[in-house]
Amino acid sequence: MSSVVVVGSINVDIVVHVPGFPVPGVTLLADGVERSPGGKGANQAVAAARAGAATRLLGAVGDDGDSAPQVDALVAAGVDVSGVETCRGRTTGTAFVMVSPSGENAIVVDAGANGHLDVRRVVAALSDRGSAAPDVVLLQSEVGAAVVDAAAAAACERGIRVVVNNGPWLPLAAATLEAANPLVVNEHEAVEACDGSGAEGADLADAVRRRHGCRSVVVTRGAGGASISGAEATARLAAPTVDLVVDTTGAGDAFVGTLAAVLAQGLSLRRAVEEGQHAGAAVVARPGARGDR
Repeated sequence: MSSVVVVGSINVDIVVHVPGFPVPGVTLLADGVERSPGGKGANQAVAAARAGAATRLLGAVGDDGDSAPQVDALVAAGVDVSGVETCRGRTTGTAFVMVSPSGENAIVVDAGANGHLDVRRVVAALSDRGSAAPDVVLLQSEVGAAVVDAAAAAACERGIRVVVNNGPWLPLAAATLEAANPLVVNEHEAVEACDGSGAEGADLADAVRRRHGCRSVVVTRGAGGASISGAEATARLAAPTVDLVVDTTGAGDAFVGTLAAVLAQGLSLRRAVEEGQHAGAAVVARPGARGDR
């Protein structure tokens, strides 16, 4: 069975349904508030498990009342949580998510325990020669550059394929970006990766790959599809048709987690992107970051 290790964040999502996004000085009345499991690392781990990979998450929660529901939800989704640590005296990460009637979102994240994930424990877990190496290590930047860089180095040391979702964009080590296969970013992050140049009219995926020397790059464009740049494939793929958009919050995470699981099976990057697009499209049709509410 193919396997994926995800190093990433675990959050409780506080979702506020709003008639529109606020501007300074304006008070809005919400249409409802909900709490649900979230965090880019946790969401992506769930997506990878749903896509058929044996998935383990290395992450951190606080010792507050929000930790157990997040871990329980991961277990219920089939994710191995033996690598999830509890940070004493810390709160579990929290994401404050505003969702508009069109399904678009705006998110503010308090890292909480995610900002205290033990780098040494992550490296030890990925370097453990007594256990089988996973097919893919999936990283994303909500746990901070130090963790991502150390995890990428440990994975490369064992010859493990590294997938990096650098969102929000952080100035990761050059070696981490060069190892990314692929680096996954959205359009805004891709522009930031190119120092705000907008790629000067060139395709963003190609521009990011040239700028940072990544082995491959995938740029997600929402309804505009996705772009791939790499030795294996260079393509622009249209997005699947979605009849109803309820909540876009977890679309990117479903895409990335599924992509990692498909790559772990040894399939092509193009196939992985296509499968990821369909997973993302399925999630937006239902509320919640994992489309399971």
